[in-house]
Amino acid sequence: MLSEHYRGMLQNKSVIREMCAWGAARAAQIGKENVFDYSLGNPSVPVPQSFTDEMIHLLETQPPVALHGYSPILGIQSVRQAVADSLKKRFGLPYEAKHIFMTTGAAGAVAHAVRAVTQPGDVMLTFAPFFPEYNPYINGAGVELQVVPANVEDFQIQFDAFEAMLGPNVAAVLVNTPNNPSGVVYTTATLKRLAELLRQKGREYGHPIYLISDEPYREIRFAGVDGPYVASMYENTLTCYSFSKSLSLPGERIGYVAVNPAAEGADVIADMCGQISRETGHNCPPSIIQLAVSKVLDQTSDLSVYETNMNLLYNELTSLGFTCVKPGGTFYIFPKALEEDAVAFCNRAKQFELVLVPSDNFGVKGYFRMAYCIDTEKVKRSLPALRALAESYK
Repeated sequence: MLSEHYRGMLQNKSVIREMCAWGAARAAQIGKENVFDYSLGNPSVPVPQSFTDEMIHLLETQPPVALHGYSPILGIQSVRQAVADSLKKRFGLPYEAKHIFMTTGAAGAVAHAVRAVTQPGDVMLTFAPFFPEYNPYINGAGVELQVVPANVEDFQIQFDAFEAMLGPNVAAVLVNTPNNPSGVVYTTATLKRLAELLRQKGREYGHPIYLISDEPYREIRFAGVDGPYVASMYENTLTCYSFSKSLSLPGERIGYVAVNPAAEGADVIADMCGQISRETGHNCPPSIIQLAVSKVLDQTSDLSVYETNMNLLYNELTSLGFTCVKPGGTFYIFPKALEEDAVAFCNRAKQFELVLVPSDNFGVKGYFRMAYCIDTEKVKRSLPALRALAESYK
């Protein structure tokens, strides 16, 4: 008999992927250059040449079994050590290899972290706007995801609402900074207040409240933006990272969980993630990708184009009358739609060959997301379409 659970999920597919599919179909009709597709967060800049060179070097010099064989369930030891050394050097926390678990991107990292610090029936909190795929990651672990309403003034945390929801059955809190979809970066003040509240409630309830920090956009932070390393603010933090955006490697599916060495259970959480892999069939990412990434940990692609694109869109949108919090990082912008129904707004945008994502599934009504990881030339060519869309509401 077919699973009714997964059959039911067919009725609630990713709106991001559905808009992307519409854009692809439209591009096949009128040409890709004529469709302004802002739907999918697929990095648009090349991987660093150093990564390509390392891949070639490994293929030319290392035995095939070392490159293509199974890696240990926790990841290749030398790679885990290299990640720990890099984090220790950059952020000053005493990570060791035992605190690192290699994953298939940030999605795999979050899915493992959730299972490591919760029990079925627990509650986990996150903050709107949020990445909608958190729902299957968390609910699939038997944990109830509850969403703290958005502070639409600046998309920092709405602490009154958060504290009211932070009851004794909350096992963990999930943050995403820099944030998808808003592009907002949590400030030092925000994270300090969050950490103090989690410590206070942890003492009151007699158990730690873990903080899972989803950080695939950590390196895409714009000039002058305040945004500290989350784990440096709170000891019970599990950092979930991906190289998909920093190195433009989304198809390689490579990331990690890094457990703050001061966290309760820090010495066993990575080992527990290995057992979670056994249960979920995750296993490790490809050996050759682990090895290549370990040689370029502190490098990035040329990410400057994203800030250029952000400024072009932010300036144009605000000049057209859109309400918009200026992004501090990522390659997303999250303006308020020109009507209450974001789905209707995004459907109207299609008339102007604009592919936008409505905000409903991100936990906020009446907004839309634009993923501006496209060529700057195409961003510029899309501006007349945005003007025509805005004009259609006058």
